[in-house]
Amino acid sequence: MDGLSRDEFSLPERLTGALGRSAAAGRIGAAQEAIYGPVIDWARRTPLHSGTLGHSVHPMLTDVTLGCWLSAAILDIAGGPASRPAATVLTAAGLAAAVPTAFAGAADWSETEGEEHRIGAGHALGTDAATFLFLGSLIARLRGRHAAGVRLGLAGNAVAAAAGFLGGHLALNRGTARRSAAAV
Repeated sequence: MDGLSRDEFSLPERLTGALGRSAAAGRIGAAQEAIYGPVIDWARRTPLHSGTLGHSVHPMLTDVTLGCWLSAAILDIAGGPASRPAATVLTAAGLAAAVPTAFAGAADWSETEGEEHRIGAGHALGTDAATFLFLGSLIARLRGRHAAGVRLGLAGNAVAAAAGFLGGHLALNRGTARRSAAAV
């Protein structure tokens, strides 16, 4: 196959490649930089930036955020009415953990270019959407609309999984999480 592996023709590789070449993703990234510019500049000067440890802390922080949100979904599905308060607390804890997670990701994303930058813009857009779905879930839960909160939380988990696929592709396949302290 002319030196190309079978993986280079996989559906995930084709999808991420198309996103990486997308002009629309480039425009989304430019808009995100304009909106979040001061926050990104601040995050690059904090220990959340990959230069502190020599590798990105963003993937580690996602475990807390996603773990809270997935645990809330498990309680919603299997825990019954008695688990509603715990699911609400986990939804709120996931939102709180999303803040430093986003800062760390934005700081790392600011150092990417080209296809990685555009894929990262798609990842960020997805995680922003998931975060807003979970915020809606929390508001619904606090207003006693548990069923709506569950639906929003399940939708948030689905969107977070898709965004996480893009983030995992960047970190593992494209190597964006592997930076030496000297390189940053």
